Amino acid sequence: MRLKAGIWIKAYIRLLASKGLMAVVVRHGDDDAGAVFIRVNRLDGSSLLFGPAPAGLDEAQTDRPMMALFDGRAVPDADADAYLERQRGFDSDLWIVEVESRDGCHHLEDWLMP
Repeated sequence: MRLKAGIWIKAYIRLLASKGLMAVVVRHGDDDAGAVFIRVNRLDGSSLLFGPAPAGLDEAQTDRPMMALFDGRAVPDADADAYLERQRGFDSDLWIVEVESRDGCHHLEDWLMP
């Protein structure tokens, strides 16, 4: 059974707060099954993006597998904005969580797929 998106996000934000990182929900999606995108704002005009792993990776060891987008590279904020806007066009129920971290720390290691 998959954890509801709203509950997963609350837990993720609480984890970040315990590590001293600020995170906010920028876009509230479907509480039960919305796709989750994480934007790590490096506060220098660039961001890292993480999104749901493709459906073929459902055999993952984690409840909500994530993958690094743009090959894990930081991209200009305008590119991150454009990507997330395109995703909203495909899925109106998606969530966007923004984390502020100059060093790119995101604490998603337990959810990331190789």
